[in-house]
Amino acid sequence: MMSIQPGEAPIWDDGGAPTCAVEGAVAAPVSLEGIRGKLTCKAPLAPYTWFKTGGPADWLFEPADLNDLRAFLERLGGDIPVMALGLGSNLIVRDGGVPGVVVRLGKAFAGVEHSGENELTCGGGASGILVASTARDLGIAGLEFLRGIPGTVGGFVRMNGGAYGREVADVLVDCAVILPDGTFVTLPAADLAYTYRHSVLPEGAIVVSARFKGHPGDPAAIGAEMDRIAAAREASQPLRTKTGGSTFKNPEGHKAWQLVDAAGCRGLTLGGAQVSEKHTNFLINTGDATSADIEGLGELVRQKVYEHAGVMLEWEIQRVGRP
Repeated sequence: MMSIQPGEAPIWDDGGAPTCAVEGAVAAPVSLEGIRGKLTCKAPLAPYTWFKTGGPADWLFEPADLNDLRAFLERLGGDIPVMALGLGSNLIVRDGGVPGVVVRLGKAFAGVEHSGENELTCGGGASGILVASTARDLGIAGLEFLRGIPGTVGGFVRMNGGAYGREVADVLVDCAVILPDGTFVTLPAADLAYTYRHSVLPEGAIVVSARFKGHPGDPAAIGAEMDRIAAAREASQPLRTKTGGSTFKNPEGHKAWQLVDAAGCRGLTLGGAQVSEKHTNFLINTGDATSADIEGLGELVRQKVYEHAGVMLEWEIQRVGRP
């Protein structure tokens, strides 16, 4: 039987389901019989985000494998909010924490396999670097851009992640998804209705795997392109800081960083948060920022850009949880 981990000591309700002994937490009304993963009550999420800020999850579930995840979600029955967490690179977890259950996919979901001609099947927890590197080793071109996306397959399939002129919509064949009630579906790329940094995947749906298709290529040339992408990121982005990746979407006909720079926001600070001086579409935690500092600075930047250029920037970073 699965154990409850002591983020905070749980108590047990009359039905044998775990409930969190922390005021304001949402109970997880499920029997743990046969569940093999790890369930943590009031689990800190800041260590799992690039910004290193934010409050706890009411519950953090780390499934043992796909069947374990399906069984757990079936028991939840879609009645409690569910959110998937990848590398936490494109995410602000608000300081009040995240209600319901946060699902973090571990090693069982991080594999990448050669599954067809110029095709890879990738777990939802696999990193973009691993996908690109595996494609290189197999002589599959067209996936090099994934080297430049700091996240996992689940995240960039949901968000139509992209970099260096390519995006997931260009290479996705289909994806396997578990809905919050445990229903398992396979969706072809066309069903996701991809637009710029957006899909129609329902709230709480968890991408557990995806198939990507490239085309034949020379491993040496593929590797050289990956090296070029890595060098370009290192030269232009504040990768060695506590950041969250690109903050705002590029508006039609504009570059977000240029609008932010022109509005005089380079180096702008709020509390412990700062607009990066190296790349103005990145916010950074200078050391003691709260999530409220970071989100508040982003809103301040949006207002200044609107006043200067008449363009209201849209957030690219996901903001979740309670203020």
